[in-house]
Amino acid sequence: MRFDDRRAAGRRLSWRLEFLRGQDVVVLGLPRGGVPVAYEVARALDAPLDVLVVRKLGVPWQPELGFGAVGENGVRVLNENAIGDARPSPAEQADVERTEQAEVGRRVRHYRAGRPRIPVAGRTVVVVDDGLATGATAEAACRIVRGQGAARIVLAVPVGPVSTVARLNEVADRVVCLRSVQYLGSVGAWYQDFTQTTDTEVTALLARSARPASAPRAPGGPHPPPGREVGVPAAGVSLAASLTLPDTAQAVVAFAHGSGSSRHSPRNRYVAATLNRSGLATLLLDLLTEEEERDRSNVFDVLLLARRLHAASGWLRRRTALPVAYFGAGTGAAAALEAASAHGADIRAIVSRGGRPDLVTPAALARVKAPTLFIVGSRDSRVLSLNRLAADRMHCEHGLAVVPGATHLFTEPDALAIVAELARDWFTAHAARPEADVPPRRTA
Repeated sequence: MRFDDRRAAGRRLSWRLEFLRGQDVVVLGLPRGGVPVAYEVARALDAPLDVLVVRKLGVPWQPELGFGAVGENGVRVLNENAIGDARPSPAEQADVERTEQAEVGRRVRHYRAGRPRIPVAGRTVVVVDDGLATGATAEAACRIVRGQGAARIVLAVPVGPVSTVARLNEVADRVVCLRSVQYLGSVGAWYQDFTQTTDTEVTALLARSARPASAPRAPGGPHPPPGREVGVPAAGVSLAASLTLPDTAQAVVAFAHGSGSSRHSPRNRYVAATLNRSGLATLLLDLLTEEEERDRSNVFDVLLLARRLHAASGWLRRRTALPVAYFGAGTGAAAALEAASAHGADIRAIVSRGGRPDLVTPAALARVKAPTLFIVGSRDSRVLSLNRLAADRMHCEHGLAVVPGATHLFTEPDALAIVAELARDWFTAHAARPEADVPPRRTA
């Protein structure tokens, strides 16, 4: 997997950092190349962005080979293995250190342009770079923020060697690396476009990030538009729902939740926000009224839930003129499969999170035509067995994704982020049509 450029890598990295949303987070980019990556992460987490100036100490006759790093506040980290291999003399090391420490000072003054450093004491600090090599620069960065009183340090990078990632886990509280590889080669080899980031670009990104929160964001940014509360007529009742329609949406995903409210489910809202940032519209739909929820038997009335979901899908097509897909959880996943099996359903794709497909009749499962992805936690053994049996009965394109270490509700670190990524990729591949094929969309 190669990244298109640093900004694209930052957007992908932000999906893996969603577990930090809502916390007291500061994002620090390592100039220059780490700042475009960090900018996207900060935007996605709605967190402040600053720079953390660290300079690699390069062997004089081979600058790409670092023997250590220096940073703000006089931090100095040496890589004894690299020094032993390259054998620079003490005088040569001292010359490099003086030069790079002077550059640290220059960059701090230039990048911040008089703005005060964002305080990190007592906060979660996400240190971001465009990749790891020896890890000396990242190690120095983590030591700097530790010395500044950070409560927690998360080092986040798109790519790095397995050995370096393992070593830095001893310095940071957590390392998030999209692509850990045995042999790195060079960081630039993992990018289609690795054009050198300029000082001008760094200062521009910092200035843009520093504007007031009330200022409008650029079109196409990762923040979804606010959901709109709507009433959906379905089989004689009006169902409460939240509809979110990004301007460039090419498909809409209806969320089916049999137990409790889909609109207020934190897990559904988390997944929906990820889909929205990828340009997918979402409808968080309560399939039962508040009074009906009090009768627990309604939660397991899959045919009732399926009839309402099917009716809601027709309303959704008329309202948005977009192709419809389903995301179901628990008995809601069973309702999604049952509804998709109806004659003329025309559902483009289905994702089931910890679903109960055993509550769907075998005949209905065999009639489903929509590409279906079952997502189950590896520790949810009973539901995993039920999903495997259901998958064996399907004749359409389907897949089973097992999230390592996850239980039924995916409450483990990163588990729900993996669910959201899997759902996004499945819907993007199967539900969205090319823009030219999408009819004009009505206003919600």
